[in-house]
Amino acid sequence: MLVADKSIVVPGEEVAVGMDFLPTEGVYRDGEKLVASRLGLLSVDGRLVKLIPLAGKYLPKRGDVIVGKVVDVLISGWRIDINSAYTAMLSMKDATSEFIARGADLTRYFTFGDYIVTNIVNVTSQNLVDLTMKGPGLRKLSEGRVITVAPNKVPRIIGKQGSMVGMVKDATGCRITVGQNGIVWLQGEPSQEALAVAAIRKVESESHISGLTERIKAFLDDETKKLQAALNV
Repeated sequence: MLVADKSIVVPGEEVAVGMDFLPTEGVYRDGEKLVASRLGLLSVDGRLVKLIPLAGKYLPKRGDVIVGKVVDVLISGWRIDINSAYTAMLSMKDATSEFIARGADLTRYFTFGDYIVTNIVNVTSQNLVDLTMKGPGLRKLSEGRVITVAPNKVPRIIGKQGSMVGMVKDATGCRITVGQNGIVWLQGEPSQEALAVAAIRKVESESHISGLTERIKAFLDDETKKLQAALNV
């Protein structure tokens, strides 16, 4: 490797030499060299080398579990905002296992402003996105708080095997759902929701700095002690 893991690189920058490393997203091979094709954060996972973009809208991928907002109710289903440049549709047949008669009032199921946890089942060649509500954990979300984060920071917010978001949940007692599209839903006591949001924002802004887990743990511990002290006054 010519560049350290978690370093910011620019287009055309050589990041590695040799056949031991395999280029993936945002990296291409030029002879023996691996070269960055865009601005991003270098990520090395074993032999795999990729770039995480520093900015940009969410690009829908089949199989992603996301959080979306109902923005239109149509005759045959719902139009969903998924924090992307592309349109997403939830059809009646994919919304529920219950039979919905033609002409039924679809707002009985989902209405304007509802947030849902949904799964992308297809992305067409015209970049139309098809969604489903059939699957474990897919549901309409109840009252809570919704924030938007950079989609490229989602893996760091979730952490390996859910470790980072799990730590935030344990410290705050909040229910948290992180969509692959960068929309995050939280529900808990107001002060704990605020702490969870602050921790997520800290992960988002410091994701490129080493020792992130330890810093977030220390932050949560310190803020929890301050909240407890304030309640005991």
